[in-house]
Formats: sequence, C-alpha cells, structure tokens
Amino acid sequence: PVPPDGGWGWMVVFGAFVSIGFAYAFPKGLAIFFKEIQDFFGTSYSDVAWISSIMLATTYGAGPISSILVNRYGSRPVVMFGGLLCGVGMISAAFCTSILQLYICVGFITGFGLALNLQPSVIIIGRYFLKRRPIANGLAMAGSPVMLCTLAPLNQFLFDNFGWRGSFLILGAILLNCCVAGALFRPIGAATASVKPQVTEEGKDALKEKITEGAMEMSSPANVPTENKTEEGGGKDCCEKINQYLDFSLFKHRGFLIYLIGNVLMFLGFFAPIVFLAPYAKHTGIDEYSAAFLLSILAIVDMVARPATGIIANSKWVRPRIQYFFSFSIAFNGTCHLLCPLASSYTGLVVYSSFYGLAFGMVCAMLFETLMDLVGAAQFTSAVGLVTIAECCTILLGPPIGGTLIDTFGDYKYMFIKCGAVMVLAGTFLFIMNYYNYRMLAKEKKERKTKEEDPKSVRTENEGRNNWSKDTTQVGPELEPLREEESRVKKETNGT
Repeated sequence: PVPPDGGWGWMVVFGAFVSIGFAYAFPKGLAIFFKEIQDFFGTSYSDVAWISSIMLATTYGAGPISSILVNRYGSRPVVMFGGLLCGVGMISAAFCTSILQLYICVGFITGFGLALNLQPSVIIIGRYFLKRRPIANGLAMAGSPVMLCTLAPLNQFLFDNFGWRGSFLILGAILLNCCVAGALFRPIGAATASVKPQVTEEGKDALKEKITEGAMEMSSPANVPTENKTEEGGGKDCCEKINQYLDFSLFKHRGFLIYLIGNVLMFLGFFAPIVFLAPYAKHTGIDEYSAAFLLSILAIVDMVARPATGIIANSKWVRPRIQYFFSFSIAFNGTCHLLCPLASSYTGLVVYSSFYGLAFGMVCAMLFETLMDLVGAAQFTSAVGLVTIAECCTILLGPPIGGTLIDTFGDYKYMFIKCGAVMVLAGTFLFIMNYYNYRMLAKEKKERKTKEEDPKSVRTENEGRNNWSKDTTQVGPELEPLREEESRVKKETNGT
C-alpha cells in the first residue's frame, strides 16, 4: 500500500517514540546504579560495564531475529511480546544474588525484549511515511532523549527510596508500557485487505471450467513427470528459507557495505562515553544528583537536536546528499570526546554534555534514515537486521574496553580519547567512501542514459537477434534427423 504520510501514522510515530525511547535510553539510565552494584558485589568497573554492554549487544545482535518475526507476524505482536520480556527480565533481576545472574536477566532477557521493540518501530515508520519520513524518524528517535531525561533523575530517586532491587521491580513494571505502544502499530494493509473483488456468476462458471480442465490435464499420464519435478523442486533448504526473510544480496550493494563498515567502527566508541559520564562526574567529587543531572542536560539537548536534524535532513539542500551530513555528525561526535578531558570542573562537564547531546542527537536522528536512503524501503527490513547483527560485536566490546582503560590507568581521560579517535576515524572513512559512491553512481547513471539514447546500440542488438535467427535457420538441415526421430516418438506416444 502507498504510505499515507499522515493520519494514523502520527499515532504510529508516538508508539515508536515510546518503544525506541526505552530501547535506547534504558541501558544508559542503568548507569546510575553501577557504582552501588559494584560496591554490593565487590566487582570492578569492567565487570559492571558488561551489564550495559550485554544488553546493548543483545538489542543489536537480535536484529535479524526481530526482522524475521516482523516479516512473519507484523510489528504489533512482536513489540507487545518484547515489552512483556522487558518487564519479566527486570523483575527477575530484582532477585539476583550474583553479577552473572544480572548478566542473564538484565543483559540477555531485557536486551532481547528491547530488540523486539527497536527494529519493528523503525520498520513500520518506513511503511507509513515517504515524503515526511526524515521528520517522522526524527520525532520517533526523540523518544530516546526524552526517556533518558526522565529516567536519569527517576532512577536516582528510586534508588534513594527503594534501593537497587526495589528500583528494578518498579522499572520492570514501567517497561510493560511497551505493550501499550505496540498496540498502536496497526498494520497498514488492514483497511484494504477486507475488500474482496466481486465475482459474477459467469466468472464463477468460467473459473470452474478452467479448474476442471486443469485437473484433467494434471491427471493425464503425460503430466506425471512434471508433477514429480515440481514436488522435488518445491523442497527448499534452510538457507533458502532464511533468504526469504533476510536478503543476503545486500552484501553485493556498494553503498550498504560502506555504511556497514563505517557504523561497525563507529559503535566501538559510541556508547561508552554516555555509560561512564555519571561515574566520571562522581569520580571527580560531584554529588550524585548533580552527576545524574548531566545525563538530563545531555537528554534535553538531544531532545531538541533530533527533530531539528530531521527537518534539516528533509530539506532540498541536504536530503540529496544526506550521507555527507551523517559523516559530519559522526566526526563532530568524536571531536567532543577528544575535548572532554579538558573539562575539569562541573561547568566544563555541563558544556561537554550539551555539545555531546547535540552530536549524539544528530547521529541517532539519521542512523536509520541514511540506511533507507541507500537500500530503499523494500530491502530496509533485511538491511536493519543484517546491520545490527554486525554492529553487536563492537557494541559489546566498547564499554568493557573503556572500563579496562579506566582500571589500568586510573583515569577516565584515556577512555574518552579512545572513543573520540575511533569516531573521528569512522566519520572520515564514511565521508571519503560516500564521495566515491556518489561519483560511481553518477558515472553508472550517465552510462545507462548514454546507452539508452544511442541508436547504434539498439541497432546492434537487433542485428544480433537477426543473425541468431539466420544461424538457426541455416543449421536446420543438420538437425533434420533429430526432428524425424522426435516426430516418430510423438506418433508412437499418440498410438499408445
């Protein structure tokens, strides 16, 4: 169906706003509890950082499973089931007695539930919007900073009043709201699917005659071998069945491969700074509420940056070359991390959080829009699944590597420098390779246009067809014995 670009689509955007908000903001909001969980279990920074890493890696790594389920059942039931898993995972985590159990309940179960919220929300926006798609994506992705702005002080308040176990119970109940958001994802073809074509009596009679003739032909002895071949060819192996839901031909797509490599490199330093921002503030002697407020500042700026980025990306000057804008956003994000060690006071951290929120919002607002711009809406579902499974490795390793640097040097600045250098490198790579991709696309388009307008090429093709027909006619006498043998076999078959 044609995307309506409005109507119920704005309710879908609101549902995606809630689902995407929880999927992105929840792993970051848990950083409030890390210092206390570390003291409770007597573990290191690196061990506690694995909680968010496993959750984020599961959220991205389960992307293909989420895409397959969406193609099979639709977005609505998948998101509702994911919300149920999120609630069960966090409620179970409230009763954990070891860090390993937290890895399973918070990392794997809740992370898998968030995966079933993220991909369907992004996919269904592409089905409801076309012209206004960058704006719709920007508004939906704004759910992440809104949720983070709310969760950061809420988590601190819950911890002060109920402890981390009681907080996990309440957060599990809050995550069940994802089921409500999923209920808004009405299938776009539901209104047209109930309309059935009217069939006249004459049409029914003609249809019955065709079915009868087809049955008689299938029952004849001459058609038995064909039927056996069809049955043999109908058995599909496992790879073919998977390829129905995940289009592996995307790995031959030049733009998709450039996007994949750049994003895999980017995510090595994308989430670690936001995970360690509040612990870094506490490490410098800032109180808990002021440290949590840094995340709120980041989220408030991010909240404004995402819709604004969507509006800018939808303009006629930026949208034809949106890949350049995306590359600049990644490099700008990395530059903020490289300058973070210069912020030695609370005022400096506020400035860093503001610029980081701007850069973070710019990247997130265009993260999926640029992918859809490259592969199109038809292959977008498969592309999201394949990209997320490739990104999960670097997402999993990013925060623990940062935690290891902190444990080794006893200082946070090396973690920020590592993340900044990686993201500047990723942005530079994407800018250069997208320039190459745009040049190649223009060259290929020009060659196709020249070939279509050149009458000589058309004449050459027609001459080739005529020569082939002449050659076939000339070799006719050589094939005469075969023709006679074929006619004799036909006569014998008719006689039998």
